[in-house]
Amino acid sequence: MRSAGESEANSEERLAAKSPRERILIAARDLFYRHGVHAVGVETIAETALTNKMTLYRHFRSKDDLIVVYAQQLANEGDEVLDRILSENLANPQKQVDAWVDHVEDVLTNKLERGCALANAAVELDTGHPARAVIEAYKQRKHDRLVGLFRAARYRDPNLLADEVFLLFEGARISIQCGGKGPALRVVGMLRGLLASRPKSA
Repeated sequence: MRSAGESEANSEERLAAKSPRERILIAARDLFYRHGVHAVGVETIAETALTNKMTLYRHFRSKDDLIVVYAQQLANEGDEVLDRILSENLANPQKQVDAWVDHVEDVLTNKLERGCALANAAVELDTGHPARAVIEAYKQRKHDRLVGLFRAARYRDPNLLADEVFLLFEGARISIQCGGKGPALRVVGMLRGLLASRPKSA
């Protein structure tokens, strides 16, 4: 059985094998998610990334620039997850809906889940911060894709349904930050009940 020291050493070796930019993004992602974008300074990010502030600023003009790239990276990954879910059931929109709800369940029951990283960052950022535009565009894109998904599955009033489903999922992730997983774990059942109760077009 490996000791904590051995595990940490192996982790540092794997990190050291990556490029400085990759190391900085990996470090920033972990630190921003665990502590918040304001609480983490560039010195801490550089040290965790096994580099220095000069190298960090060579790749990112400022901490704000790094936050924008962090947000864009998360948004791209979110798009890719939904792309994958939808691509697996192209011929059956209802199965796509069911697969998305299964994904929601996986997210909310993940023991490492501490809320949506993008929503967490948005709360800390001024409305004029460039990363806010990235986050808001992603959230709108996600909502619009749910509308399209529910329309393809022939739900009546897909816009209203997308509003309700979106708010349930987003609210559940925020509640994890504030009051633990108890209420959030009931959301999947609520989602399935909501979808089952909604009429469909003939």
